[in-house]
Amino acid sequence: MNNSDLADTVAAAHALSKTDARKLVDGIFSAIADAAAKGDEVSLNGFGKFKVKDTPAREGRNPATGATIQIAAAKKLSFTPAKAVKDKLNG
Repeated sequence: MNNSDLADTVAAAHALSKTDARKLVDGIFSAIADAAAKGDEVSLNGFGKFKVKDTPAREGRNPATGATIQIAAAKKLSFTPAKAVKDKLNG
């Protein structure tokens, strides 16, 4: 499922035009991304949590040459599903 499919589903479920539903879907994802960029946790009841995690700098290897390289510290967005989602996935 992609953004357009999700917007189509929302439009059908709530009697919205596809254009309005697409704006809503894009707005929701934009709000989640903005909150994550600030370092905030986004918790959606019944769905899960988006958290920003820091990964430390580390040493790695170039697989082609075997040379040691330095991998910079970074931030990543992780998702932890809620129990209801886990239960739905696992029967």
